[in-house]
Amino acid sequence: MSIVKRLGAEFLGTFWLVMGGCGSAVLAAAFPELGIGFAGVALAFGLTVLTGVYALGHVSGGHFNPAVSLGLVAGGRFAAQDLVPYVVAQVLGALAAGGVLYLIASGKPGFEAAGGFASNGYGEHSPGGYSLQAALICELVMTFFFVLIIMGATDARAPAGFAGIAIGLTLTLIHLISIPVTNTSVNPARSTGVALYAGGLAVSQLWLFWLAPLVGGALGGGVYRALFGATERA
Repeated sequence: MSIVKRLGAEFLGTFWLVMGGCGSAVLAAAFPELGIGFAGVALAFGLTVLTGVYALGHVSGGHFNPAVSLGLVAGGRFAAQDLVPYVVAQVLGALAAGGVLYLIASGKPGFEAAGGFASNGYGEHSPGGYSLQAALICELVMTFFFVLIIMGATDARAPAGFAGIAIGLTLTLIHLISIPVTNTSVNPARSTGVALYAGGLAVSQLWLFWLAPLVGGALGGGVYRALFGATERA
């Protein structure tokens, strides 16, 4: 598959991830009386990845996340020379989705993106008031296991056809655990795609949601490769 088609798939997949996951948080999580809450948002993120992987995974691998791309490089599953183009496509897709979501959300009277807009944070910007240390550990560990599970689910020795389900359910579980801590990133593109519209603390704290997921993703891929090998399904 050509690099242009692969980058297009990463752009669209990341757009869908941000639109579906962050869109559910901004538009539906606290909707009067019928809000979907944390559990609904967690499920929405999982469903976007599950559907995106099955629709576009055969084109680009279905990363939709710079931390996943880096983790797959560390795991011997992805060419290092394609990492930067993939990350650029993912961030652009996330920013485009954030822009569309902003246009939709701003159609409601009284809407303000500042201080919210599904952005990630710690301290006073954490949903539960969790510290920088707690946020760092949470994001690193969650991303580590996310990439570890992706590596395992796509291993040639794993049952065929179920990787998308395992990956989607893993992201759902990660959100169920960590939304109160950081509003859950485990994805620098997802964080960037809404933070630039929210401004303020969302932007000033964005560094953490690049650093922790990238480190966690690299460790997840590297540990899986060291323990179990780098065999990938053809």
